[in-house]
Amino acid sequence: MKQNNHDQATLERLFGSTATARILDFMHIFRDWDYSKMDIAKNSNVSFRHTLTAIEKLEQIELIKKTRTVGRAQMYQYNTENKAAQLLQKFAIELACQEAQKIADEEIAKEEKVKQTQRAETIPA
Repeated sequence: MKQNNHDQATLERLFGSTATARILDFMHIFRDWDYSKMDIAKNSNVSFRHTLTAIEKLEQIELIKKTRTVGRAQMYQYNTENKAAQLLQKFAIELACQEAQKIADEEIAKEEKVKQTQRAETIPA
């Protein structure tokens, strides 16, 4: 696999930096478009060899599907018609929302602590 120089998406953070998790994250985030194997590899930051294996696995369980052929390249898309893919997408979105809420709560708590410290410093003793 290539060096990890990108921000991890939800499924990758949960399942680890595997080719399958990276490709699933990419494919479900950009589910409205189809991509060649090479585009999937580049955009997922996964080696082409690992991409081939992951695509085969994801296609077998119908999380992604072949859409069309462009020249000699077969195109693939996240299978939004598959119930498991729909649930996985909802799960990833819910998990991302929970992570975002946690970060927001932590930032609010930090701001409150700073305000309390500032108030304590300005109150004469």
